[in-house]
Amino acid sequence: MATPAPRPDQVVRKPSLAYRDILSDDGTHVRAWTNDPDGVIDGPTVVLCNGLGTNPHLWPWLLDPECGVRIVSWNHRGVGGSDRPRDRRHIEIEHFVQDGLSVMDHFGIDSAVLMGWSMGVNTAFEMTYRHPERVRGIFAMAGVPGDTFATMLAPFRLPRLAARALTVSLCRVATLSGPVANPVVRRVPVTPGMVRLLGRTGFMFQVADPEAAAVGLKEFLTTPVDWYARLAIATSRHPRVRLSRIDVPTLFVSGRFDILAGARDMASASRRLADRGVPTEYVELRGSHFIQLEQPERVHQLLLDFSKDLG
Repeated sequence: MATPAPRPDQVVRKPSLAYRDILSDDGTHVRAWTNDPDGVIDGPTVVLCNGLGTNPHLWPWLLDPECGVRIVSWNHRGVGGSDRPRDRRHIEIEHFVQDGLSVMDHFGIDSAVLMGWSMGVNTAFEMTYRHPERVRGIFAMAGVPGDTFATMLAPFRLPRLAARALTVSLCRVATLSGPVANPVVRRVPVTPGMVRLLGRTGFMFQVADPEAAAVGLKEFLTTPVDWYARLAIATSRHPRVRLSRIDVPTLFVSGRFDILAGARDMASASRRLADRGVPTEYVELRGSHFIQLEQPERVHQLLLDFSKDLG
């Protein structure tokens, strides 16, 4: 009996990914990446402002050469091959905006849709606020346009000041304990089984592809704990972006049970834009901060529809 052909969702393709080292405006070498190294993807270009300290492998479906979207992105300063800046104070959102613009210039992108995830939503809105001519729209996923730490732990209904104080304090502890914790963290066995276990904690839900998620999480843990905490503290100082200066179409996609970015605050931002007549939509999915891993098909379709509408 002949072996049946695999279904389309069972076809395993070689990930499409290439890195390039570029120079940001302040002289920091940043590692950029794209899912279209050969220029063959037929689809819109989207600039990904990734989650703090994360990597392309946490977007496995975007590394499929048939994904229909050309992605350009970069790794944060001191993460994944990007250098730490000479001035260690240059790790705030405004510097990530500089890096994003430098990446766009390197790839010859005059303007594009920005997709932000987590703290990357801050970067996307700040870039739009400062350089509206470079942005066609914002796809904001599991993140808010500023003052992110005050929205954390939203499912626990903590007051904003308490949530901010608690989460920033935890980061300060991590800067001190990092040198001790780093050797332990690097030895954590990140396996598909561990990813499935995380999916039962509520911090993350069950993901569609535990094997692919394990690759991304394992790479994430290579960043020293103390450096990641310093990045987090620096970006925690980013205030709310003035939405009165945001005029591009936006789509907010939230996880209902996200403990790292408040869904209610995302919905509120969308309403405020709508009140000004800005084309905006808010979509709430059953999931956590990692909804692109938990509901990849749904998020992918939302991204395709949004980016294609904007050319």
